[in-house]
Amino acid sequence: MRPLTDFTTYADAQRHYSKEALWALFDGNQTSFNIAHECLDRHPRDDVAVNVIRADGGIDTYTFGELSDGAGRFANHLRTRGLTHGDVIAVMLEPSFELYTALFGAMKAGCIGVPLFTLFGPDGLRLRINDCDPKLLVTNLEKAPIAAGIDGLEIITSGPDFDEALASESPVFTSETEAQDIAVYQYTSGTTRELPEAVRHSHGSLVTLTLSTLYATGVRPGDKFMTPSSPAWGHGLWHGTIAPFSLGVETASYTGRFDAQRCMEGMAELGITNLSAAATHYRMMRRSDAASNFVFAIEKLSFTGEPLDSETDQWIRNTFGTPAGSFYGTTEVGVILVSYPGAADFDIKPGSLGRPVPGLKLAIHDAKGRPCPPETTGEIMIMRRGKWFPTRDLGRMDADGYFYHGGRADDVIISAGYTMGAVEIEDMLLKHPDVDEAAVIGVPNEERGQVVKAFVVSKREDGDDFTAEIQAFTQERLSRHEYPRIVQFVDSLPKTPAGKVNRKILRDREAKA
Repeated sequence: MRPLTDFTTYADAQRHYSKEALWALFDGNQTSFNIAHECLDRHPRDDVAVNVIRADGGIDTYTFGELSDGAGRFANHLRTRGLTHGDVIAVMLEPSFELYTALFGAMKAGCIGVPLFTLFGPDGLRLRINDCDPKLLVTNLEKAPIAAGIDGLEIITSGPDFDEALASESPVFTSETEAQDIAVYQYTSGTTRELPEAVRHSHGSLVTLTLSTLYATGVRPGDKFMTPSSPAWGHGLWHGTIAPFSLGVETASYTGRFDAQRCMEGMAELGITNLSAAATHYRMMRRSDAASNFVFAIEKLSFTGEPLDSETDQWIRNTFGTPAGSFYGTTEVGVILVSYPGAADFDIKPGSLGRPVPGLKLAIHDAKGRPCPPETTGEIMIMRRGKWFPTRDLGRMDADGYFYHGGRADDVIISAGYTMGAVEIEDMLLKHPDVDEAAVIGVPNEERGQVVKAFVVSKREDGDDFTAEIQAFTQERLSRHEYPRIVQFVDSLPKTPAGKVNRKILRDREAKA
C-alpha cells in the first residue's frame, strides 16, 4: 500500500483515502498507540524537528533526537515525582525547548498534557487550573507569580529549575499507552468570564487530526513548514506541531510578541515553502508594508480562524504568487472543510472554505432541519454515526460543492425581516482604505428589531463626516439594508487568545450600556 503522503491531487485524495491507509502512516495501531512516540522517537535523530523564530532576533533549532531525549527525561521525572497515567500536566509556555519537552514528555508518560496561552492573566489561568486540576504546571518566571497563589499547585519554571529537574533523569522511556487513553485537553479560545469546555483528545483520535492536516495545509515530507500560531490554540497544536512532527516534517514556530516583519524575515531565512497561519497574521503582514524586503520560497499557503477579507486575499496572491486556501473546523469536531493546497486539480475559490475532508459528509440545513438548495444560507451540518450534528456556524454551498462561511449562528443580525451575516459587512468595511479593523454586531432597535452597529479602528480622525463616508461606502456596495446605522470608533477590538475578534464581548458590553 502506497502511503497517503505520496498522493497530492484532489482526485487521488478521494480515491485512495481509507482508515487503513491513514493508520499505516504510524508505528502504533488502534489498540496500542502513543502520539509522543510517533512525533519524536521514530524519525532520524539528526533531522531538524522545529525552528523557533524569536521575536527578539535569532532562531533556535532543535532536532528530533534532542526533543526525544528531553521528552524522555521529563517523562522519567514525572515518574520520579510519583505522577502516572491519567495525571494532568499543564504547560504554559511559548514555543521553546521546554514547551516541546514538557508537553510531549507528559504524553509519553501517559499523562494528559494541557497547553495554555501565556496571554492568560490571573483569572483566566485560575479558571482553567481549577477546571482541569493539574498535578503540575510548567511555566516561565513571568507567569509563575500569578500561579503561585493557586492552592495545591506545584510549579516548575523554565530555566535552571527545569534544567535541574531533567539533569539526573534518563532520556530513555518506553511508552505504554492505549489508543483510547486521553492525551490532551484542549481549551477553546473563549473569554475569562465564560470558561470554554476542555475538549478531550485521545492518543488515537489525533491520527484523524493528522489526516485533516494533510489536506488543510498540504503538508508533506520534504516541506519546510511553518505555523506562527500558539500551540495552545488548536491550529498551532494540531496543524503546527503534532501533525508535521508525526510525519517527520521540518517545522517552524514563532515565540514572543508577534511582529509581522520579524516573522517574514524568519520565513525568508529558513526558506519556508509551506505557511499555514491565522487570517490575522496575513493581515498584519500586509499592513507592515515589509514583504518587498524579502525573497520567499513559498509554494503552499493556508489560513484558518476566520474568513479572509478580499483585500488581504489579493495581497497574498500578489506577494507569494499563490492563493491561500481556507480550512474550517472547530476544536470539538476537528477540521472538516479544506482547500487541498498543492493539489494541481483543485481550484481555490476566493471566499470559500473549501470542500470536505476525505471520508466526511457535510450539508447545509435550514432552521427546520431540511437540506438547503445551492447558494442558500443555513447551518453547516456534519454527519456522525449516521446522524446530522450542528456546527453552530452558518454557511452556504455552491453548485460545485464548495462551502462558504456565513458567520456564527449567534452572529446573525435580523433587521426589518432581513437576515444578515456579520462577516460580509465586516469584509466590506475593511475595503475602505482608512479602516484598519472592523467588527459588526446587531443591536436592539424599536422599529427594525435590530440594526447593524460597526466598531471601527482607524488612524484617521473620527467624526460625523467619516461616519457618513463609511455608511455610504458600505451602502453603495452591499444591499441597502446592510450598512451600519451606528458607527463607533474604538482604539482596539477585543480578541480571543487565538487572535479572532470576540463579538461576544462587544455584545455583552452593548447589553450593559
